[in-house]
Amino acid sequence: MTSQWLIVPVAVPAMTAAMLVLALRHSLTGQRIISVTATAAQLIAAISLYVLAGDGEPRAYLLGNWPAPFGIVLVLDRLAATMLLLAGLLAFGVVIAAIGAWDRRGRHFHALFQFQMLGINGAFLTGDLFNLFVFFEVLLIASYGLMLHGGGARRLKAGFHYIAVNLIGSTVFLFAVGAIYATTGTLNMADLAVKVGQVAADNQALLAAGALLLLTVFAIKSAMVPLHWWLPPTYGSTSPPAAALFAIMTKVGAYSIIRVYTLIFGADAGALADIATPWILPAGIVTLVLGTIGVLANRSLLDLVCYSVIASMGTLLIAIGLTSTAGLAAALYYAVQSTITSAGLFLLAGLLLKEQDGRGPLVRLPQPVLLYAGLYFLLAIAMVGMPPLAGFIGKFLILDAGRAASHMASVWPAILVTSLLLIIGFTRAGIRLFWNGPGVAETPAPRVAPMLPTIVVAGMITAVAMLSLLAGPVMNDMTATAEQVLAPQRYIAVVLRPRLASNLSGE
Repeated sequence: MTSQWLIVPVAVPAMTAAMLVLALRHSLTGQRIISVTATAAQLIAAISLYVLAGDGEPRAYLLGNWPAPFGIVLVLDRLAATMLLLAGLLAFGVVIAAIGAWDRRGRHFHALFQFQMLGINGAFLTGDLFNLFVFFEVLLIASYGLMLHGGGARRLKAGFHYIAVNLIGSTVFLFAVGAIYATTGTLNMADLAVKVGQVAADNQALLAAGALLLLTVFAIKSAMVPLHWWLPPTYGSTSPPAAALFAIMTKVGAYSIIRVYTLIFGADAGALADIATPWILPAGIVTLVLGTIGVLANRSLLDLVCYSVIASMGTLLIAIGLTSTAGLAAALYYAVQSTITSAGLFLLAGLLLKEQDGRGPLVRLPQPVLLYAGLYFLLAIAMVGMPPLAGFIGKFLILDAGRAASHMASVWPAILVTSLLLIIGFTRAGIRLFWNGPGVAETPAPRVAPMLPTIVVAGMITAVAMLSLLAGPVMNDMTATAEQVLAPQRYIAVVLRPRLASNLSGE
């Protein structure tokens, strides 16, 4: 396999979405077949690219064969491959869960789904800040449609807020990109990594403003407090499959923080080295605390899951903020398990609650009740971080990294106390659902939940269990990924090598 395969995760969803809109918009069955096939192809490509990236050698794909930094470049390294694989696994499960029920409640679900994957995959692969902005816009525009899919007053209201917040974020992104380009003359990430440390002293303030504006944008995407308030109404109002897919959108924000502030504004950025470091760890702690308070304050299962996503993002940001190999490796491990667990909880909420969009009062639990109680129990202990599942391992790794990085006094109390409070919140919700729910007299007719979403939820729990059983090998890979991210010299050389070669040949 060569670097030419890097275009597959971008090209397949783009072509599929166009085909679904232009040729199959009146055939739901045809849309399902093509969408599932394309999503499976993306998963296979992601697995292949993950294996390819395992040799530790970054690879670049130059669109139009224009050398960097003048042309569009896609870059594959261990970090991008890990996130592509996570997105592929999640997308395949979600598209299967949506078939037969949720995808028929509005038009163009599968086309929007593929456009969403185009934006997500492109954001993970791009090696250019402007194209990161473009892929952000693609995934956000698709998410607007998915969020509103099926209609309803609640969705329309939440959708307006969601669009308004992200339009502000997009505007700030453009200001940040403009400031960075004005001071460096480039937006290619590898080229920026070389030039940021060479910026004249009188331009460093403008460049620093651009860097911090970018952090603000990524904070919005990752639901970092105080820019988190858009997430609960948005995820809580949309359909469960859309919310399950959105579970990775916050990770796109976290990925962008890792990529930009280790590659561009990392240790070699001169006066602007580690400019985001003082902000990420404290913001992560506050995000974790407020997300946990939200879990305790909400009685709706779907709202509880939404705030648990915010709490998990706080935990992830804490690990990123440790700025160490162990912390970043723990962050990647925790990101994988928390994304899968959050998606499973959203899908399960849609199965447990009355209304078809996964909200409303509990009227009839699906049969057999014991099965769904078991699914809830396993997902809950994974989300709160109880042994033996991967949530516990992830938090333990973050605690260990915090101890090694001399942040024990702040990190340990935050994670341990909030974990206890999350246990209380999920336990209370479980009692309300399965113990204090409606009696037999109130539910004379048994309700059978759709089979495909149930199988997908069980599969997600199996994936989390496998992460637990294979924690050693997985962490070896994550540690290798963290080491590669924190030593970006090879990444820079691979991206800029065609330009250097052309310069030498010109001489």
